[in-house]
Amino acid sequence: MISFKSKSNYGFEDLLEIMDILRGPGGCPWDIEQTHESIRKNFIEEVYEAVEAIDLKDNTLLCEELGDVILQCVYHADMAEEEGAFNINDVCDGVCKKLILRHPHIFGDAKAETSEQVLTTWEEIKRVEKGQKTYSDTINQVAKSLPALMYAQKVQKKAKKAGFDWPDVSGAFDKIDEEKRELMEAVAGRGNAEEELGDLLFAVVNVARFLDIDSEEALTRASQKFVRRFVAMEGMAARPLDEMTLEEMDVLWNEAKRKEQAE
Repeated sequence: MISFKSKSNYGFEDLLEIMDILRGPGGCPWDIEQTHESIRKNFIEEVYEAVEAIDLKDNTLLCEELGDVILQCVYHADMAEEEGAFNINDVCDGVCKKLILRHPHIFGDAKAETSEQVLTTWEEIKRVEKGQKTYSDTINQVAKSLPALMYAQKVQKKAKKAGFDWPDVSGAFDKIDEEKRELMEAVAGRGNAEEELGDLLFAVVNVARFLDIDSEEALTRASQKFVRRFVAMEGMAARPLDEMTLEEMDVLWNEAKRKEQAE
């Protein structure tokens, strides 16, 4: 333990050993109690924090957050090793074999001159690896734990490969109008509002896909824009917002919008 505290630099092997100490006899009670399921959300949060560091172009923060992501990988691998399922070396072995297999243009005799050709080959090899014989197989194997917008967009892309898609974006726009009408009918008592809202969101994602826009990122940016303008609106208010009318707040909102667009 003392040797660890006195080191000036640590490596991957040190991380593995520290994890063994934390989860071993006499280790940290909290770390010992954790399971794959109990820290599942931690994994998701760490990945999103790393993504935020990328968005901020903050390399110092990115270095820290990537460390947290690696820690999660090591954590799960350590638990799996205790269960006799696999260890961190198996994880590294698997991903190395996958990279070699899916890059035959680098490690084999295949040819790929463009990124598009690389992705096509990657998908073809992946289908063979996963035993995907039908288009339904490929759709069913899209991770259902993905954020909803991302999941919808990936499912739609898989369906497109089977030719199940509109010829252009106009069909997707028409579908939005159709789903909006059905949602309004459901709100009026003639249908399931939750189901129809889901259909409307799915239709909007289809438009994003046609426009080659990442719907998840688009909504995130829209939410962040709302936050910026809300903060600016409150900053201009002469009294607390909850004491103002909606019309008064709307005037400040439009002013915040104007100032932001002028910058």
